[in-house]
Parts: sequence; structure tokens; C-alpha cells
Amino acid sequence: MTTDTARSVRRRGRDRSPTRESRSVRALRRISLSLVALFGLLPVYWLLTTALKPNAAVFRFPPEFVPRSLTLDHVRAVLNNEDLVRYMLNSVLVSSVTAIGSVLIATYCAYSFSKFQYRGRRTIMLTFLASQLFPHVLLLITMYALFSALGILNTYLVLVIAFTTFTLPLCIWMIKGVFDNIPDEIIEAAKIDGAGQRVILHRILMPLMRPGLIAAGMFAFIRGWNDFVFALTLSGDDTRTLPPGLVNTYLSESASRWPELMAASLIASLPVVLIFLALQRHFVAGLSSGAVKG
Repeated sequence: MTTDTARSVRRRGRDRSPTRESRSVRALRRISLSLVALFGLLPVYWLLTTALKPNAAVFRFPPEFVPRSLTLDHVRAVLNNEDLVRYMLNSVLVSSVTAIGSVLIATYCAYSFSKFQYRGRRTIMLTFLASQLFPHVLLLITMYALFSALGILNTYLVLVIAFTTFTLPLCIWMIKGVFDNIPDEIIEAAKIDGAGQRVILHRILMPLMRPGLIAAGMFAFIRGWNDFVFALTLSGDDTRTLPPGLVNTYLSESASRWPELMAASLIASLPVVLIFLALQRHFVAGLSSGAVKG
């Protein structure tokens, strides 16, 4: 009886060990995810608190991680700055045109790469992919000389061309992955019904791949919204976008207005955050649909 009892106890111990181990693994996973989330959200929290602190509290040492008082003076100063409002409108215009143009051009290219077979197709695809291996800043001098010779410097057009050049290759590969997941039988059935390539692409395939198009468009929009070097070099005072505008307005050799810069950065991030929240479902679906097979 004692032997049977000992065996029963050992058996229960073995039965409990996986549960205990799984609980410890879950706890460790939660702690790890919490630390990663804290690491990612801490800069956002610091930006928010700096934008809302009074000037005296911003430069206090040791710093206040939990502000004792809050103010909206820096936010009001940013909203009353007409130059920054113009910079934001320029960013919205350039980034939106870049996203629309990149998605349209990439859709036609990706459709060709995915559903047609012709000589040189694979070479062109690899060329687009290889272009992402080189730092884009290497093209700055060449593009500046080219656009200067064409006489289109300091215009919206030059920014749209530059941003589209960088976003197009990845957009093509993203949308091609979505096209690859669409069965060829759908295209064959449309051809049997008498539909041409234009109808097949615009009326049949594009509605099916809406999440993929939205994901590529969001990538292109954010790329144009965040660019600093090309926007600073190729734009003028009237066409300057938000990133170089913020630096020129609030940072200088003599003084740096950090509270207002943080408030302006907070306001500048709101459009991208709102767009992502509104299209999050389509964005995730588009990435997953283009990653199943390639």
C-alpha cells in the first residue's frame, strides 16, 4: 500500500510539472512582452510629458518622470505658427500623392510580374529588389544634379518623384505577393466571359486585393511623411515638408526649443496614428496575404 501511494504521488508530481512549467513560461513571456512594450512606449511617454511640461520643469535635474503640473502653452504656440501649418499641409499633399502614385504604378508592374511570362521578367524583378540594398542617400547628389538640370527643384513634383523612386520597389514586391495568391482560374473565367485585361485588373482583381493595396499605400505614405534628407535638400521654403521644417524652426546653434519641438512632433504624429488605427485591419490583412507565398 505504501508503494502504491508513493507511485501515485510521483505520478501526480509528473502530471503537475507540465502545468507548473507552462505557467512559468507564460509568466516569463508576459514579463518579456511588458519590458519590450515599456521600452517602446517610454520615448512616446517622454515626448508627451515634455510637450505638456512648463519650461522650468523641462530642464529640471533630476528630471520629473511624473510631471507635477501640465500646460498647453507649447501646443498653442505650435498651432498658431502658420509656417508649421503650411509644412504639415505640404507633407499631407506630397505623401498622399506619393502613396497613390506608388500603388498605381506598382499594381501594373506587379500584375505583369505575377501573371505574365516573358523574357527578362526575373532579371527586372531582381533589379528592383537589388535596388533596396544600397543606401538611398547615395543617390542624393545625382538626383539633385538631374532635377536641377530639368529645372524642377523646389517643387512638389520633385519630392513626389524622389519619394516614389524609393517606395516603388518594395510596393511592387508587396503587391506581387498578393497577386500570386489569387488563383489563375479567376482570370481564365473572366477571359472566357469576354473581359479584357483592363476589366480583369480594375474590376475583378483590384477589389479582391484591397487590403494589399492599402498596406502598400500606408508604407509609401509613411515613407514620404518621415523623409528628412531629401525633403531638406530638394524642397524650397514654400514646398518644405514637416521633418525639415521642424528642425529649421526649433533647432539652431544658439538655442533649442525642446518643449515646442516635442509638441510639434506630437501633433505631426497624429495623422499617421489615426490613419493606421482606421486602416489597421486592412493593413494586417494585406501584409499576411502577401506573405503566404511568393
